[in-house]
Amino acid sequence: MPTSALMLLPLDAPLILTLTLDEAAQAHFNALRQQHFPPERNYLQAHVTLFHHLPGPEAPAIGSYLAEVVRATPLLPLQVSGLRFLGRGVAYDLQNPQLLQLHRNLQTAWAAWLTPQDQQRLKPHITVQNKVDPNLARALHQELTAQFAPFEATGTGLTLWAYRNGPWEQLAQFEFAGQS
Repeated sequence: MPTSALMLLPLDAPLILTLTLDEAAQAHFNALRQQHFPPERNYLQAHVTLFHHLPGPEAPAIGSYLAEVVRATPLLPLQVSGLRFLGRGVAYDLQNPQLLQLHRNLQTAWAAWLTPQDQQRLKPHITVQNKVDPNLARALHQELTAQFAPFEATGTGLTLWAYRNGPWEQLAQFEFAGQS
């Protein structure tokens, strides 16, 4: 059960930060992931990872900072702009300049804590298939690309997770302040 950001305690597990999606988009991408992700590896819902490995011992500071950030962040209209072939999977690309700026601001605030992966420029996406034979991934990419039309989703907040070598444990949700 998620807790209040003000009640986060230091953890021994690394933290993951994701963008929270509106309910309709979440349901849409969950259905695609359920359909195309290898069942034995599909123990997560569809997600947009912003940071892969924040330090668990800093959970109270991270939670406090996120609580401040979301108060000044409007809902984020996301353009689902196309598909990305991952070699062994498929993802949907997302576009929003405010999301990229938010990510850069968080990178600056947390610079001392970031792994090389989390220091990179954000390329927001939602993976609906991964770790499959490249031919299967290529076929799905072609199928989804042939029927694709750009559409919109909304980023409604941020979710902080603990990574415990399997399913993620949801720690806290931080809702954006309001209208874009």
